[in-house]
Amino acid sequence: MPVKSLAAGLFVHDLYGIAGKEKSMKLIRFGEQQKERPGIITKDGTMYDVSSFGEDYNENFFGTDGLSRLGQWLKTKMSGLPHINDSVRLGPPVCRPSKIVCIGLNFRDHAEEIGLDIPSEPVLFLKSPSALAGPYDNLVLPRNSVHTDWEVELALVMAKKTAYIDEQNAFDHIAGFILFNDYSERDYQFNRGGQWVKGKSADTFASLGPFLVTPDEISDYQNLNMWLKVNNIVKQNGTTANMVFDIPKIISMISQYMTLLPGDIISTGTPPGVGYRKTPAEYLKKGDLVEYGIEGLGEAAQRVVAWDDAR
Repeated sequence: MPVKSLAAGLFVHDLYGIAGKEKSMKLIRFGEQQKERPGIITKDGTMYDVSSFGEDYNENFFGTDGLSRLGQWLKTKMSGLPHINDSVRLGPPVCRPSKIVCIGLNFRDHAEEIGLDIPSEPVLFLKSPSALAGPYDNLVLPRNSVHTDWEVELALVMAKKTAYIDEQNAFDHIAGFILFNDYSERDYQFNRGGQWVKGKSADTFASLGPFLVTPDEISDYQNLNMWLKVNNIVKQNGTTANMVFDIPKIISMISQYMTLLPGDIISTGTPPGVGYRKTPAEYLKKGDLVEYGIEGLGEAAQRVVAWDDAR
């Protein structure tokens, strides 16, 4: 049985909202892998196909004020849009970005659980964009992996090309927020040359969605509850209030080292409860079901499968 049908009850109640404002909406992408089309979710939870708008949710869309343009277009086109069936696969809400930038050790309680000092500035690492997966796609274990771990995270999407931005103006460069899971193969991460990207970039290791929420729909992004379960047992239960660096600081600091492009994803760190710090350590195995969510950003679920079974 597909994970989406197993998890249907987890997310339908959270699919509320495109408000009347031009930039207030929830964005989805749907359809077969590599063939996703753009859609929206309305206040009553109905999903609509907006393919006739003529653009996917990519760098060009976000960089040319696509949210405002889509909002204006919907004012006259909404009544004629086709519905999306609830059984249709949801893909990542953003078309493959130029980069996925992640922040390590950004929760005080997570730093404490692994016995490391709180960093003086954000710790950065990258995940390959090819790791992106939809919110109900299977999690595919890399071949010979025995140390694959979970990390529920709050991610944001950039709306503008951004370099050397100050903290005071950084928030204006955000297109929206998305639920994210920074899956990690800990042996590859820590024992294969000390390069985190090796443990972070396997196919399906960047689960994104179910939807992008525009910033005006999140009343307090630094006070959101977040949780994760494996096989119905709670493993992570935290809040974004425990972030070491807030989102404007994160964007500003990243922009000192690289130019952020529209559609780029920044993931802001995980609360305590990761598998490799448990006693004994816990890792994902074939057949496990991972479910997780963040207040206001919906919920997602992945069934764990072996690499050879997924081919």
